[in-house]
Order: sequence, then C-alpha cells, then structure tokens
Amino acid sequence: MRTHGQDPAVSAESERAGPGHAGEATAPAAVEFRQVSLAFDDNVVLRDLSFAVPRGAMRILLGASGSGKTVMLKLMLGLLRPDAGHVLVNGEQVNTMTEEELLPVRVGIGMVFQENALFDSLTVAENVGYGLSDRGVPADQVRARVEEVLGFIGLGEYVDRLPAELSGGQRRRVAIARAMAPRPTLLLLDDPITGLDPLIATTVDREIIKLRDLEHVTSILVTHQIRDAFYIATHEAVRHDGRVRITAAEDSDSPLARFMLLREGQFRFEGSAEELLASDDPYVKEYLLKTLPPW
Repeated sequence: MRTHGQDPAVSAESERAGPGHAGEATAPAAVEFRQVSLAFDDNVVLRDLSFAVPRGAMRILLGASGSGKTVMLKLMLGLLRPDAGHVLVNGEQVNTMTEEELLPVRVGIGMVFQENALFDSLTVAENVGYGLSDRGVPADQVRARVEEVLGFIGLGEYVDRLPAELSGGQRRRVAIARAMAPRPTLLLLDDPITGLDPLIATTVDREIIKLRDLEHVTSILVTHQIRDAFYIATHEAVRHDGRVRITAAEDSDSPLARFMLLREGQFRFEGSAEELLASDDPYVKEYLLKTLPPW
C-alpha cells in the first residue's frame, strides 16, 4: 500500500511482466506515468504523478468528480498532452507522438464508455465487427471473431439483434465485445457500470473479471460504483470442467487488481481492496463513508 506523502517514484512493479510473461523481467509496463502534471488554466488536475501498471494487471481508479480520472485515460490515448512528464503505453512515449504515429498505438487499446456509443442502425454483429471491417479485415475473419467474442460474453444468440432490442446490461456487454474484437492489449473502461441496476451491473462486472483473468488483458477501470469495484477486485474467473466460474478470490491481496484513489492531482492511496478498507487515512475513510453500501 502507498498513501499520500510517500515517494511517488515508479515502483519496482514496472520492472515485472504480467501473467504469461515469465522470463521477461525487463518487459515494459503496459502503462506508465512519469512525473506527469496537467492543468487547465488555474485548475491543476494532475500534479507530478508517477505510477506503472504491469501487463495483465488491473487498476481501479477512484476519486471525486473532477479529480482527473477520465483525464488520465485521455492522456493514455494521446487525446491530451501533459504540461510536464511522460506517458508511456507498452513502452511507447505517446505524449510526443503525432496523430499519425498514435494510430498504431490506439489499435492496441480498447475503450468502453459509459454511454455505450453503439450504432442504433447496426446489428450486434455489425457493431462488434465495425472496427475490424473498417481496417479491411476479410468478412469471414470478422464474422469468426465477432462470434468468438460474443460467445465469450454470453451473447452469441443476440448476433442479429439491434441495440434497441437489448437491455441496458446487454448493450454494455456488447460495447465491451466491440472493444475486445481487435484483440487489444490494453482496455480502458470509463464508468461502464453507472446507471445500471445492481443485478444487471453484476453481469458487466463478471465480463470485466473474465477479460482480466482468462484473456490477461491489462485493464484500467474508472468508476464511481464502489460496490462493483470491490466485487471486481475480490473475485476471480476460473475454468472448471470446460466452464467458466466467477468465485471469491483466494488471495484478497492479489497484486493484479489494485485501487488508486486520486485527490488534488496525486494518489492519496494505492493498494488492495483489503488495505483500502483498513486504511486509517482520514480522507480515505471519508471517501468510503460517502459511498454505498455503508461500510
């Protein structure tokens, strides 16, 4: 665990590879911020921020509205540039790239928004395969990949339906499938659970867990939904007798899913779900007390 006031230097975690990368001790982190600062006029959003996300790991970004969570995602995509510092994605310094240079980097990044942003006039299959078709992938390969990802998220039978024929949770899952279709190595999720009732939200939570644990996709989740954040951080996906099960994680202090709480442009807290709940930091306790369910 790291709390406000400690050394913000990039941790040794950035020197380790994620799951499935044994022997690659020097593999670059999936995402790394090095002393990043950004302000909009007099409003300082990020202040000398440093962290690294190993490949295959998950980071859950928490913080009050306007604390800079979505700004961090935009920096990773190269949509914003920092005033100071460096932003690296898979070892590539994106903050100095031109739009043309950013294109191949963005191909490896999947993005899921709160709004879903599905095309209403296209079927589920056409929505999921849109990015592949747009890149000139042959139609038979697009169809095979669409069926694969829809099967993975349990929506294979909805392939020919329109978004209007789906529930809110199903539309969010289709958005996740669309982001995953090009096989990204990094998945950015910007509040994908907000607005869903708890039962439907859990179906989306489970897909995010499956992507992390079975596909080993590095993921960064921005959310205000603390209940869902803790569910994702404390559960794991396992294959058993050919089927996928979501169970309570055996290791509640797993380094794969870690929380990062932003305040005033810096991380006030970094650590596991267990460490977050046990924190004595006054701001962390205040933040949790303002969330539901009550702690």
